[in-house]
Amino acid sequence: MYIKRNIGWGLILRFGWKNILFFVFYAAFIFSLYYFLNLTFIDIPFQPLSVIGIAVAFYIGFKNSQSYDRFWEGRKIWGGIVNYSRTWANQVLCLIDDDHQTKSILIHRHIAWINALRIQLRQPTSFSIKENSSVESLFKKHGEQQPACDATKQFVPQEEYEDLLSRKNTATHIVKNQGLHLKKLSKEGKITEFDKQLLHAVLEELYNLQGKCERIKNTPFPRQYAYFSTVFTWIFVLLLPFGMLNVFEAELANMPDEIQRWFIFLMIPLSVLVSWIFTTMEKIGSNSEDPFEGRVNDVPMTALCRTIEIDLRDMLDEDNLPEKIKPKDNILY
Repeated sequence: MYIKRNIGWGLILRFGWKNILFFVFYAAFIFSLYYFLNLTFIDIPFQPLSVIGIAVAFYIGFKNSQSYDRFWEGRKIWGGIVNYSRTWANQVLCLIDDDHQTKSILIHRHIAWINALRIQLRQPTSFSIKENSSVESLFKKHGEQQPACDATKQFVPQEEYEDLLSRKNTATHIVKNQGLHLKKLSKEGKITEFDKQLLHAVLEELYNLQGKCERIKNTPFPRQYAYFSTVFTWIFVLLLPFGMLNVFEAELANMPDEIQRWFIFLMIPLSVLVSWIFTTMEKIGSNSEDPFEGRVNDVPMTALCRTIEIDLRDMLDEDNLPEKIKPKDNILY
């Protein structure tokens, strides 16, 4: 998640430099055909092009709105994980009549769960967005793509960790192990049946929250909207220079001869500007489709996991608490 109020031009150019270069050369090529080779017939009326532009703008607006809904739902789910993590720790500390080590195991196992879930959600899929090399290098520099069980090693016993290595869904089995531990404590009389039900209710909600995350992760944004938004945008920007020629040609007749020579050149920067605006709006929607990829605009799950870890270990009265996650290149992961 980008944390500065204003996005730096360095990051903007990381995402848009290839498109900007293409638009400059493309508009210059169309202008050269028109102006230097005298192919004046290549201009097209701007009125139908403006209708296409309006339609594309509405289509992009719908896509961006729905993409933002996916991001915001993901952020709300992780807000629920934060709240229920604190609830779990509080109930463990208050309801379980056993030594500190048992309580520590249950709370540390929960910290293992949130980190395992985070890593699982950040694994790439067949429909994950692919950016240009400069953006991908930033992602690889700070991204997390290691196996999910690696994030649990410091929080669970060695025997349990070795069992998790062979599991397909690490986070699911960690919650299952919590349930089995509660069963053991119930048999030993360390918790009452009512206490057990309260604790299991929290585990049930954790499964619900995990399932909601997996639903967003495993259900791509409908490709008919995502794909045709890109297609329609590029149709518009490829036709734009031809329409710009028509607009500027209509204005030339009202201008002095010494200005005409330079006025027509404005077609190139204005065409590049409009094309960049439309492609950037389309790209914003694409970058919000999958909020758990660990990219620039996604839910900062690493920071949230660290916040939960600090809170829960502080509730255990532990020393040497870890530092909060700090932004990297103004991005909170």
